[in-house]
Amino acid sequence: MNLQTLLFFLVLIPVMFFGLLYSFILNLFDPSGDRFHTVAAWWGRFSARLLGISIEVKGEENYNPDGTYLVVSNHAGMADIPLLLGSINLNLRFVAKEELGKVPVFGWALKTGGYVLIKRGQNREALQSLLDASSTLEKGRSLHIFPEGTRSETGRLLPFKRGAFIVAQKARVPVLPVTIIGSHLITPKKSLKINKGTIRLVIGKPIEPGQCSSTEELMKESYRVISGNLENSAV
Repeated sequence: MNLQTLLFFLVLIPVMFFGLLYSFILNLFDPSGDRFHTVAAWWGRFSARLLGISIEVKGEENYNPDGTYLVVSNHAGMADIPLLLGSINLNLRFVAKEELGKVPVFGWALKTGGYVLIKRGQNREALQSLLDASSTLEKGRSLHIFPEGTRSETGRLLPFKRGAFIVAQKARVPVLPVTIIGSHLITPKKSLKINKGTIRLVIGKPIEPGQCSSTEELMKESYRVISGNLENSAV
């Protein structure tokens, strides 16, 4: 445990708790979740500053802040979600596992704030809950999914699952590929230690579903962009 870890438990956790409680109340008056997103984006920026995490963003010209996208990225650290919320200028919602919706205050805020809670697994129920996510996109809110389905321990890219790209095709929105570089060094998996450092976000050009002949091709193109940026960062 180090200073950053202490700050996380002594400062960020209380701030997050009261922020979620405040957001839950906001959501009762604004069921769109737009105000909740504003609070969540502020929390993401506040977290980075407090913990000494610098964020460099490349490719901001590749998306329209007023547009609607299915955002996909690699997932290698606990810092990924707050840094994405604080650094990408989109009205963004996240897909999260259904179990999180059962957590008092936290789950209430997510559910009422428009986050999409899905069942895990490969059965029909799980697929249907993922397809329901397309309604968020159809309402003009961008949605983020980690297509790997879990965090990478080493920062290396894991195979993608098809679900995210089925959602993009169903909603007919472009896929925005985002590469996160260095987050596995900030919050290593299976460790409570939080390190200072720099995380880089590389935002690729949107991929229109119509550019690809199938879900598989859309998934492979997104994987190619993200894996290419990861490989280039290692050079």
